[in-house]
Amino acid sequence: EVEVDLTLPHHKPLRPDKLRSTSNGGASKREFTAALKDGPPGQIAAQTFTFRELAAATKNFRPQSFLGEGGFGRVYKGRLESTGQAVAVKQLDRNGLQGNREFLVEVLMLSLLHHPNLVSLIGYCADGDQRLLVYEFMPLGSLEDHLHGMIVFFPPHIGM
Repeated sequence: EVEVDLTLPHHKPLRPDKLRSTSNGGASKREFTAALKDGPPGQIAAQTFTFRELAAATKNFRPQSFLGEGGFGRVYKGRLESTGQAVAVKQLDRNGLQGNREFLVEVLMLSLLHHPNLVSLIGYCADGDQRLLVYEFMPLGSLEDHLHGMIVFFPPHIGM
């Protein structure tokens, strides 16, 4: 088991290890919200979404909204009804390797990280056993898409 120190200078540590599990294997939405609110003041900007809001944004996760699939789940393009903003919604695999603690750590860390070269986390959903992350939509695709679409030339002296 890996321990992550989420202590920031002059702030109390964030404690995803205090997250209890419910009978269905998930943690309650209240516990996720409480864990986020216990974080550094003024630093957590992640918005809470309901599953219904994200289903509406992605038109019920229809195949035409599907962007791709990764190790932890599927990604869909959506549009938030409240703001009209285009988003990428990552629906985590309920049977996958990423558990509740990992989900909470990802939400906390991505809420704290702000860099022009990183996609921004807009919010999350922790309704029942549903775990979704909402990112800003990148119209030009992912870095992985660009790297796998490139032909890379290595000079002979590199030996590749």
